[in-house]
Amino acid sequence: MQFPFRIASDRGSSFVALAPDGSERSLIVSPSVARPAAGDYVDADADGRITAVAPRRGVLARARTDRGNAAQIVGVHLDVLFIVTSPGRDFSPPRVERYLVAARAGGIAPVVVLNKCDLADDLAALVTELVIVAGAAPVHAVSAARGDGCDALLVHVRAGKTIALVGSSGVGKSTLANRLLGDERMATGATRASDGRGIHTTTRRELITLPSGAWLLDTPGMRAFAPWAHADALDDAFADVAEAARRCRFRDCAHGPEPGCAIKAEIDPSRLARWRALRAEIAYLERRDDPVMLAAERAKWKAIHKTNRGRDKP
Repeated sequence: MQFPFRIASDRGSSFVALAPDGSERSLIVSPSVARPAAGDYVDADADGRITAVAPRRGVLARARTDRGNAAQIVGVHLDVLFIVTSPGRDFSPPRVERYLVAARAGGIAPVVVLNKCDLADDLAALVTELVIVAGAAPVHAVSAARGDGCDALLVHVRAGKTIALVGSSGVGKSTLANRLLGDERMATGATRASDGRGIHTTTRRELITLPSGAWLLDTPGMRAFAPWAHADALDDAFADVAEAARRCRFRDCAHGPEPGCAIKAEIDPSRLARWRALRAEIAYLERRDDPVMLAAERAKWKAIHKTNRGRDKP
């Protein structure tokens, strides 16, 4: 089956799709077809009704904020994820870690981008922090507004590849998109002077074609990001923690009070705390999708609370 159209954006009741010749076409989804996401390849009939969606790969997803059991798809058929941060209040290595976990889970190559490097008081220190959390992922310091360092990103922007930009509002994703486009197509805005927070300029996910022949998916800012992932992806993103775990004295070490725990001895406490938090989140998501596991978990905590209430009584 051929899938000649690619979903560029979701407009609610319809979709904007890109045809092979680069033109745009408005499509609607058939009731029998799963709702596509930005980046999906689809087939459609002469009436503009989507009839099939191609099997997915390179999926970037996060846990839904409304506590639904299904993942929220950010983009699909992604090859490279530009994880964008910037100096100031939005500089957050822990947020970068979360995107790294999601990228590893989706089989997407992550690239960490420190934008607005010209505004950094101590650029070397910020880059060092990002290198520590990035692991094997490359780290680039750039200024999208001035063009500094942007040429180094072009090695990741090759014809036929799909790149997504993620990060919180105000880190300069749209400015970076315009730099890669060579055109002021994406709306940009300054951060608020009152608190340094970014102002939303990208309001929906949008897939565009770059002059190089690559695809670029620009996304709205996401401050809260719970990666939809699995334990293997966590090990990939926290390779230093996984490697230290192999040196624990006991093979079944829970990395708690056990003696000879290499993780506690070798890993920075703040990074270890973030690893524990992400591990707990991922375990919760796995339980949430398994009714049997979730019921057992609830029963366990109900018994614990009942026991604790009994202890509080004189």
